[in-house]
Amino acid sequence: MDYKKAGVDIEAGYKSVELMKEHVKRTMREEVLGGLGGFSGAFSLAKIKEMEEPVLLSGTDGCGTKVKLAIIMDKHDTIGIDAVAMCVNDIACAGGEPLFFLDYIACGKNHPEKIAEIVKGVAEGCLQSEAALVGGETAEHPGLMPEEDYDLAGFAVGICDKKDMITGENLKAGDVLIGMASSGVHSNGFSLVRKVFEKEITREGLNTYYEELGKTLGETLLAPTRIYVKALKGVKRAGVTVKGCCHITGGGFYENVPRMLKEGTRAVIRKDSYPVPAVFGLLADKGEIEPEMMYNTFNMGIGMIVAVDPEDADKAMEVMRAAGETPYVVGLVEAGEKGVTLC
Repeated sequence: MDYKKAGVDIEAGYKSVELMKEHVKRTMREEVLGGLGGFSGAFSLAKIKEMEEPVLLSGTDGCGTKVKLAIIMDKHDTIGIDAVAMCVNDIACAGGEPLFFLDYIACGKNHPEKIAEIVKGVAEGCLQSEAALVGGETAEHPGLMPEEDYDLAGFAVGICDKKDMITGENLKAGDVLIGMASSGVHSNGFSLVRKVFEKEITREGLNTYYEELGKTLGETLLAPTRIYVKALKGVKRAGVTVKGCCHITGGGFYENVPRMLKEGTRAVIRKDSYPVPAVFGLLADKGEIEPEMMYNTFNMGIGMIVAVDPEDADKAMEVMRAAGETPYVVGLVEAGEKGVTLC
């Protein structure tokens, strides 16, 4: 008896590491010390000496049951972007710069080429957020997971000077809310998505072209989460103060928008201020989902919302467009009970 006969292939693990090295190498920053293969990832913090009061920020998350679609479609090169996005967008919301990321892949059986494809997506997410991929873990779990299944999660660490943190404490009535468009469903609400499309969640069903979507169902649902780090960095460099910021993830608008507000302020968002992607209309109609539940579950086409002074709104949107984002003025901050009104 040996480890391989027990279901864990150490040689496959070695091959996975070799295959992923080329992707990891692309994400290196000058602060990274050493290379892939050590017991820990080392990252120099020498630059924090330039900050008055450096604060470390962290985020951890996964891709939820969106991974199931990647498995069914046998397409694994973008799900890693989702894992990175869910972590680094949260760090950016606090005004932080993501520094590095580590991933964790649990699988029923280590197929080296598949693992390398997953890490390729993780590396792409790191490139988009300018974070280094300094390490990770691939854990083979025979008997715990079916051989073809896997789950993906990770965490990121970022940094911010305390004076630059986005806390919402300076919000006031009249501040403008700018929403940056999402790429679709992103990585939240997929248990409901899979329930609505229960009969379509097959290889054949996901490869079906939908006229209203302009692409197949699978392409639409597997579109990777947008990463807003560069846009927010650009806004900061342009001298615009972001007073509040929220990442629209699980819980949609009703749960996430209030998290950016201080007591005595209320966000008023106009639902007709931007185009809602067709996939959400399809979900609502097919699943007979009430509007309030849609906005309480999904991002409805807006992945990130920032609050700025009215005189800074045009400049902020110009910078966002230059970073490749599509911004919309979606509402205003008003005086009132802390919360959000969708009208």
